[in-house]
Amino acid sequence: MDIDIKNYLSSSANGNFFLLAGPCVIEGEDMALDLAEQLLNITSRLDIPFVFKGSYRKANRSRLDSFTGIGDEKALRILDRVRRDFGIPVVTDIHEAHEAEMAAPYVDILQIPAFLCRQTELLVAAAATGRMVNIKKGQFLAPEAMRFAVEKVRASGNDKVSVTDRGTSFGYHDLIVDMRAIPMMKQACDCPVITDITHSLQQPNSASGVTGGMPEMISTIARAAVAAGADGIFMETHRDPSKAKSDGANMLPLADVDDLLQRLSAIRFALG
Repeated sequence: MDIDIKNYLSSSANGNFFLLAGPCVIEGEDMALDLAEQLLNITSRLDIPFVFKGSYRKANRSRLDSFTGIGDEKALRILDRVRRDFGIPVVTDIHEAHEAEMAAPYVDILQIPAFLCRQTELLVAAAATGRMVNIKKGQFLAPEAMRFAVEKVRASGNDKVSVTDRGTSFGYHDLIVDMRAIPMMKQACDCPVITDITHSLQQPNSASGVTGGMPEMISTIARAAVAAGADGIFMETHRDPSKAKSDGANMLPLADVDDLLQRLSAIRFALG
């Protein structure tokens, strides 16, 4: 199943933002299908183009004993089932160049993690698959510097590219979300700009080795991002974040998604 992803992300009849949402990592088939169905029901009613998000494996973990996944092929097949059963695109992240070719047949968007956004070989390999490439802005980069990452994808023959802000390092244990980054990246990169409203609220590098978060601020960051002109919103959600096997500390409970998206849509419409 192939989706014209560029057209899909701009297909909302009323000009709404698009949404990339799902669990941090695929924990099992039932969980993924349940989340995808519930999120699709909400976004369809609100006319929000929806992309299901799920990592098939987590490579960047603070501790060796952290959960990383259920197996690459098993998780990728679950992502493929989501796209086929519900007719929606899916996105997953890759970490090394050889993973691009492996993951591409199962997904519609390949995501480049923030820490890897300057890795030329990884960007070129993702571009070569022909899939859309979503590049997360490094916590260490100025917004306008993302144009060089985008140029690597385009110079490799792929014009399907987007960039995502997920905060900028502030001291050792915090991130700052600078809303100036949205118009700055739009101008510098000339592509869709997304704001990651859950990872932006991480509190990394904790002494325990488990990343903390400030989920109570998700709505604040989301509303500011839409008001500042973000084309898309990225977020991680779970029925019970306290039981999530990865990044539960900064997830939005599934029960709160509908209300938040209604509020964000109202802001988008008010701005015209």
